[in-house]
Amino acid sequence: MHDVKFGWLSPVIGNRWSDHQPIVVHQERHVLPEALPHFDSLWVADHFYGFDARTDPFMEAWTTLTWLAAKFDRVMLCHHVLGVGYRPPALTAKMAATLQTLSGGRFALGIGAGWRSDEYRAYGYDFPRPSVRFAQLEEALEICRLMWTEDHPSFAGEHFAIDGASAPPLPDPPPRICIGASGERYGLPLAGRRADMWNGSMHGGPEAWAARRDIVRASAEAAGRDPGAIEITATVERPLPSSDSESAALLEELAGLHRLGVTHFVMDFGHPKSAEPALRFAEQVAAPLRAA
Repeated sequence: MHDVKFGWLSPVIGNRWSDHQPIVVHQERHVLPEALPHFDSLWVADHFYGFDARTDPFMEAWTTLTWLAAKFDRVMLCHHVLGVGYRPPALTAKMAATLQTLSGGRFALGIGAGWRSDEYRAYGYDFPRPSVRFAQLEEALEICRLMWTEDHPSFAGEHFAIDGASAPPLPDPPPRICIGASGERYGLPLAGRRADMWNGSMHGGPEAWAARRDIVRASAEAAGRDPGAIEITATVERPLPSSDSESAALLEELAGLHRLGVTHFVMDFGHPKSAEPALRFAEQVAAPLRAA
């Protein structure tokens, strides 16, 4: 059984609501020092440019998470989530091993098959069909686990290969793997086979989400794994509560998700200007749900 946890997703974008300044920079200075002691994890997205305009600032994910790791020395660190096609898998494995070591074992590798085709093509990366991207992701995960545990790992797959790709110092412990996926045909079965954590989309409502959860669990069982060992995370995009009644409504919503199996809530609060509403969330929402 997993304890209830709360993650803070810090937006790395700068847009018209933040005067085109990266929100994560504001939060690092004015919000996170007071808010993060009440949270278990810190997450940042992996994209290269904005969604409203390509000229909107958008901070690179690895650099930003490493910067935050040095600023905040207690919380777990995870990407939400890396696109497997943005970096060679051996490089991803080496970067993950390094951040795991530098952070004292607080890093989890959040990764998925990627979805933003325009971004892939703008940067000159191939964007194959979903079956290929998920096959690439599975091979990338195999490479990561080999490079984190063996001194002279080798691997030859259909899409990727390594030959003695050492990654010293080997991370101890190896990072946990969080797979972000919602597709019933490829992504969810892969999460069941390979993930330590699964981050799923809430689109379609509770029944659709529960069906996706069941696919993950069934795939884990078919692979000879304990489905209960997979930590279930869900991203919830809501403003911070500004009143007792808003806190009560959000607590009820999250309690419903917890009954569906979610134990790690990745909260996207947008762009709060101060830590005060985050402290209200910690007292009126997070604490009662942890206690329950």
